[in-house]
Amino acid sequence: MIWLELALGLSLLLVGGEFLVRGSVGVATRLGVSPLLIGLTLVGFGTSMPELVASLEAALIGAPGIAIGNIVGSNIANILLILGASAVILPIATSRKSFGRDGSVLIAVSLLLLAVTLMGELGRIAGLALIALLAAYTLFTYRSERRNHASDNSPHAKTTFADGRPMTLKFGLLLAAAGIGGVVWGASLLVAASIDIARAAGLSETVIGLTLVAVGTSLPELATSVTAAIRRQGDVAFGNIVGSNIFNILGIGGVTAAVTPIEIPTQIGTLDIWAMLGAAVLLVLFAVTNWRVSRTEGAIFLALYAFYLALQFHPALRAAVGLA
Repeated sequence: MIWLELALGLSLLLVGGEFLVRGSVGVATRLGVSPLLIGLTLVGFGTSMPELVASLEAALIGAPGIAIGNIVGSNIANILLILGASAVILPIATSRKSFGRDGSVLIAVSLLLLAVTLMGELGRIAGLALIALLAAYTLFTYRSERRNHASDNSPHAKTTFADGRPMTLKFGLLLAAAGIGGVVWGASLLVAASIDIARAAGLSETVIGLTLVAVGTSLPELATSVTAAIRRQGDVAFGNIVGSNIFNILGIGGVTAAVTPIEIPTQIGTLDIWAMLGAAVLLVLFAVTNWRVSRTEGAIFLALYAFYLALQFHPALRAAVGLA
C-alpha cells in the first residue's frame, strides 16, 4: 500500500506541476503581469498549501517540532534542493529590479524568524503581525509588477491552446487550480508514507519535521520549479521558490501561531534556523552574480543540502562539528 501511495503521489506531482506552470503563464499573459509575479503569488503560495496543512495539524496535536521544523526545513529544501536541482537543469536568470525587492524581503523575513526562534515562542500577536506583513507584501508586489510590466516592451512568453489560440483567463485559472490540487494531493500521499516509515525507524519528531515532512511538503515546489526550468520559464521557477519561502514564514507561521502559539524546540535554534538564513544569504549572493543562478551554483546548493541531511541523521558528524 505504501508503494502504491508513493507511485500515485509521484504521478500527481508530475502532472500537476505541468498543469500549474502552463496555467500560471496563461494567467500572467491575460492579466498583463509578469510570470515572476504569478510565480511569487499564485504558484508560490499555492504550492505552499501542504506546508500550511502540515504545520497546522502538527501544532493542533501538540507537535511543535514538526510545526516549526516544517517551516524552517521547507525553506532550506526550497533553496538548496529545489532551486539547486532546477538550476542544474537550466541556469535561472534573475531580474535586477525585482530581486532587489523580493530578495530583500526574503532576507528580512528570515531574520524575523531568527529573532522569534531565539525568543523561543511564536505567539498569537506575532502570528497576526506576520499575516499583516504578508498582505502588505503581496499588495506592494502586485502594484510594483503591474507598473514594471506595463512599461516593458520586450516580448513575454505566452501559453496557447493546441490550435494556437491564446489561453483564456478562465481556462488558465482552472488549469492552475487543477495543478495545485494535483501537487498538493500527490505531496500528501508521499508525506504520509514517509512519516510512517520514519516513525517506525525511531526518528525524533523535530528531525522528521525538518527533513521528511519538510521535503515532502516541498515536493509541489520541486515538481513546479523543475517543470518550469524544463519549459524555460525561469521567472516562474525562481518566483516559486522566493514566494514560497516568504509565504512559509509570514503565512504559515502567522496562521499557525494565530490558531495556537508555537513553542520552538531548542534544536532548531542551534543549527537549523542558521542553515535557513545562510541558504537565503547564499541565494542572494548567487542571484546577483551575473544576475542568474548557474549550473555550478545549483550543484553547490545540492552539495550543501546533502551535508545538511548528513548532519541531521548522523549524530557522530554533528558531534564532530560541535553540534551534539
